[in-house]
Amino acid sequence: MKDRLSEEFLKLYGRNAEIFAQAPGRIEFIGNHTDYNGGLVMGVAIDKVVMVALAPRQDRKLRFGSIRSREVVEVDMGDLTPRRREYNWVNYPLGVFKFLKEAGMSAESGFDMLDISNLPGGAGLSSSAAIEMSSAFAMSSLFGFKADLKTLVRIGRKSENEFLGMPCGILDQGVSGFGKANSIVFIDCLAEDFSTYPLPEGCKFWLFNSTKKHALVDGFYAARHAECAEAAKILSAGGDERLLRAFSLEDLESAKAAMKENVYRRAKHVIEENARVMRARELLLSGDISGVGKLLTASHRSSQLLFENSCDELDCLVDLLENRNGVYGARLSGGGFGGAVMALTDSSFSESDADDVAIAYAKRFGKKPVVFDCAAGDGAKLV
Repeated sequence: MKDRLSEEFLKLYGRNAEIFAQAPGRIEFIGNHTDYNGGLVMGVAIDKVVMVALAPRQDRKLRFGSIRSREVVEVDMGDLTPRRREYNWVNYPLGVFKFLKEAGMSAESGFDMLDISNLPGGAGLSSSAAIEMSSAFAMSSLFGFKADLKTLVRIGRKSENEFLGMPCGILDQGVSGFGKANSIVFIDCLAEDFSTYPLPEGCKFWLFNSTKKHALVDGFYAARHAECAEAAKILSAGGDERLLRAFSLEDLESAKAAMKENVYRRAKHVIEENARVMRARELLLSGDISGVGKLLTASHRSSQLLFENSCDELDCLVDLLENRNGVYGARLSGGGFGGAVMALTDSSFSESDADDVAIAYAKRFGKKPVVFDCAAGDGAKLV
């Protein structure tokens, strides 16, 4: 992959790249829409990545290249504002550059940049966080900016929130940054505390991309974010405003009469999901992977019925997977409204089993899901 990126960089810019970095996509293991509510979440960095290459320039130009279109978008360092919609792909690394400078990175001249990926798009695996984190590592190295990993994770999230307008929490960048091979990342999003726990031997991850594209920026994600904020405001009445993480089911039931039904349901999902994350960590530590699997499926049903960020395609995939031999549990992974379902399986679940699920799905929706398996990989790094 690095060799191909080097070759393409030379073709596009007529010179060699000097800095290479990569960052993985991630599976949201459990903890759906808990992160921006100050809650708990577990994720897995996968062995599929975005890799970037940089070379310094002598002027104040930033050039971002596309392998697919052979297009190069040029940005003057004096105008670090979001590019228009058709060049939105440039905004991910451009936002990171802007906020690295604001964090103290000294950059008097620009660079040429190109990226390559083996990460499937549209599957809820957070290719956006992967490009943000790989860019942060590469740019920091190019300009000699010394920052700890948590700072770079925060910069990646800030870019997504403030430059691209996506009100996500720290899950995606946190897992892409702190991921570790054969491990799960546990995040306390309120404290921004990251830790890893080893996965039991023999576990596999299968991703079933429904091929229904999720358009989170187009309103669904922002609507759920606003509903959660409304619930938290009602629950905080009479005191300092707190996030949903701070409240119990008893608190929620006491305030139910003051809430619209949809707001109550969103809050109930988040509060119960936090409890599922804590329980999943306990079961992982005790080696009860079957119990973990049941929590995964329960998480999906809550997303389906309470948070309403699933869809017929995702529900069908979970239904098909839930009772198959070798499957511990299955759930949507990511923001929802399309994208992919993750299945946690033992080693007996095979490509033949996955194809059976794909065929049954195609009978209902007219096309097969895109299916692949993956392993837990390392987080962002220079390569």
